[in-house]
Amino acid sequence: MAVVVVESPAKAKTINKYLGSDYTVLASFGHVRDLVEKDGSVDPDNNFEMKWEIAPASQKHVRAIAEALAKDDKLILATDPDREGEAISWHLMEALTKRRALKKTTEVERVVFNAITKSAVTEAMKKPRAVDMELVEAYLARRALDYLVGFTLSPVLWRKLPGAKSAGRVQSVSLRLIVEREMEIEAFRAREYWSVTAVLETPRGQEFRARLTALSGKKLDKFDIASEAAAALAVQAVSSRDLSVASVEAKPASRNPSAPFMTSTLQQEASRKFGMGAQAAMRTAQKLYEAGHITYMRTDGIDMAPEAVMAARDVIAARYGKEYVPSSPRMYKNKAKNAQEAHECIRPTDMSRAPDKLSLEPDQRKLYDLIWKRALASQMEAARFERTVVEIASKDGEVGLRANGQVVTFDGFLKVYEEGRDEAPSRDDEEGDGARLPVIHQGEKTAKRDVSPEQHFTQPPPRYTEATLVKRMEELGIGRPSTYASIVTTIQDRGYVLKDKNRLIPQDKGRLVTAFLENYFGKYVGYDFTAALEEDLDEVSAGNKDWHDVLARFWKDFHAAVGETSELRITEVLEKINEVLAPHLFPPREDGKDPRLCPNCGEGRLSMRTARSGGAFIGCSNYPECRYTRPMSGETEGGELAGPDGKLLGHDDNGLPVTLRSGRFGPYVQLGEQVEGSEEKPKRASIPKGMALEDVDLKRALDLLSLPRLIGMHPEDGEPVEASIGRFGPYVRHGKTYANIRDAEEVLTIGMNRAMEVLAQKAARGPGRGASAQPLRELGDHPDGGALQVMPGRYGPYVKWEKVNATLPKDVTPEELTLEAAVELVNAKAAITGKGRKKAAAPKKAAAKKPAAAKKPAAAKKTTAAGKTTTAKKTTTAKKATAKSAAAGKPAEEADAED
Repeated sequence: MAVVVVESPAKAKTINKYLGSDYTVLASFGHVRDLVEKDGSVDPDNNFEMKWEIAPASQKHVRAIAEALAKDDKLILATDPDREGEAISWHLMEALTKRRALKKTTEVERVVFNAITKSAVTEAMKKPRAVDMELVEAYLARRALDYLVGFTLSPVLWRKLPGAKSAGRVQSVSLRLIVEREMEIEAFRAREYWSVTAVLETPRGQEFRARLTALSGKKLDKFDIASEAAAALAVQAVSSRDLSVASVEAKPASRNPSAPFMTSTLQQEASRKFGMGAQAAMRTAQKLYEAGHITYMRTDGIDMAPEAVMAARDVIAARYGKEYVPSSPRMYKNKAKNAQEAHECIRPTDMSRAPDKLSLEPDQRKLYDLIWKRALASQMEAARFERTVVEIASKDGEVGLRANGQVVTFDGFLKVYEEGRDEAPSRDDEEGDGARLPVIHQGEKTAKRDVSPEQHFTQPPPRYTEATLVKRMEELGIGRPSTYASIVTTIQDRGYVLKDKNRLIPQDKGRLVTAFLENYFGKYVGYDFTAALEEDLDEVSAGNKDWHDVLARFWKDFHAAVGETSELRITEVLEKINEVLAPHLFPPREDGKDPRLCPNCGEGRLSMRTARSGGAFIGCSNYPECRYTRPMSGETEGGELAGPDGKLLGHDDNGLPVTLRSGRFGPYVQLGEQVEGSEEKPKRASIPKGMALEDVDLKRALDLLSLPRLIGMHPEDGEPVEASIGRFGPYVRHGKTYANIRDAEEVLTIGMNRAMEVLAQKAARGPGRGASAQPLRELGDHPDGGALQVMPGRYGPYVKWEKVNATLPKDVTPEELTLEAAVELVNAKAAITGKGRKKAAAPKKAAAKKPAAAKKPAAAKKTTAAGKTTTAKKTTTAKKATAKSAAAGKPAEEADAED
């Protein structure tokens, strides 16, 4: 039997059904090797030689493949059909060769399929090839570049900018996009303008709306009516004149459907329509792919296989009618500059399988429905419209108005699907005006039913969503489809960006890192440079450039730039960032005074400072005599505040102002102001996590400031029972017993009955933080025995199996965790910590009785911990694995972990 290797166990199970008993199908569980997690794993002085190691969790998977090859003499590498998949196949060959599992007689083949269906898999088996070394070299070049940037630049950040966590080749450029957009928003100054709209009536009594477009015989521009007074004059000019229809022009128009999905457009549309993050969209698509429902989901191709096109046309005719099928199939040209990842588009493997015919989980159903509709719509007739423009004018030509309307004469592809928009259409967007107009004839008089002005203000550019960020990166040629999801996730995990209401808001850390990199490594966070480097890497995959040459050219200048920063002092770096960010940190004051003069003491100079936590704030140079501080940006996480004085919520009964502010440790409310010359600080109360800032009004702020709140006296001992907010969130206290409250809102409303229930639950768990808690879910038993449970933890939910605790990934909820995934998590953690069951424990003890084993008591004692005997070699391996798992600064552009 031939041994077939794929990435995931789910895929292996499906493919095993198609191939039958003549094949042994095993999973590699993604990448089996990676660079050694320490400096020096890529050696620029030795032709960029790379040091690889097999991850502890992957050892058993490689061993299983090697054991299978001992019985069979044929290896078929069927990993994913992209660069990462090619790299996984290459790594497997290298690892198996070092284990001597591949013999001279072993036949090694590489097969690829774009969909996990029986026909696609069996057809691929008929067309084997060798591993594509050009794709492998492109992978090696990218991995080496990301490693060199991450492990060279990140330590510079750690030394010069305390609290900064990491930098990455593409990660830092995407962060720069978000920061620059935020600076545009902060620099934006709204401009007032007015419009005038008239409600007119035809001779047949039908009303319609028209906008004023000409005044005093002159065409109006957007800002020509700049004030309320000017708007009133314009209303008077329209109201005092008789109006008639000057012209009616109706034009036919059509709109073609969008191309079927590729990776980036799928991520964008899932974000627009479902608020689904890029990582979540790709994880869901991966499940659909592995179940055989859709084609491969990492692609920059938009072409569709001929048989799929014909199937789509048949489904369209059957479901919607032949009039919805165009006379000839639609062809979409691939926009990718390099075809190395230009596979087929993302589409259903069977066009006839509508979403309601499949049994899917909610997220999978939503995404499959989106993919199915987009694929069908891409092969449907265009939508046809009739667009009408009506010009209305006064007899003297002083006033002109315009009405726009649109009528759908044939819905075409809109019957099935319409692409989402990143922003709502503007009122001035004529194509967005879909109002239907009544029958209007040229020369007819129109009666005025209402003429009204409306005030407008120009709006700042919107913050990026994950969808618009991916779209912008794609436009600039930065990154590739397989990296977008991990990049967007990493900058959030690093604390550089906050995602709030689907918008990406740069945090202080992100601003500082961007300012530092732009000043000292500007070339390497440049959009053109990064895009050009991506093109060089694509040329490597096409076989047109040598990957060593590309690395050498990059490293020469980059290494020199890093060396130039070695003598920089932290104070020098901070002062430089002060200068760069001065327009935003210290905007001009209305009184004309120096914006950097401390408003508290009037003598010190304001400058940016960094905290141990990595955040930044503005402080006075006269510290500690003057303790004035304010947030770096002067805004809360929700964008509610506009300066150091915060947002005024109102006044208490004594007339003291109550303000909502943002500090280094998050948003808070404050009662009163700091009195000059006094060291006594005004009363403050933190806003607990989970409490929406928009819900914090005067009443709620005063409630928070009044904490701790007396709930009542305990019925048994008469001692007070209080509710308050502490370091670890809201809680109930009775004597020395503290019981956490999960709901932040409840701290203001909890009554005695509920408080007694919470305290009783805490007492039942027993004293101390290590007391047992109730499991969130019972998953079942581990294959080696023992229950698997999802438990609540201080740092989030985790899977518990005997003595092994494995934290859930941030993008996985306890409700969606499967037993299979839980087994993988605890097995991986057990491999690192050595806490898992050791089936061979009994034989080892027996072996220890042999004379040969008895001669080495010193080694046994050396590695004994808590009564367990292990070898020195195993202890060293465990330490390395633990160090690897705790390493920071890992480049963001690594291969997708789900591959």
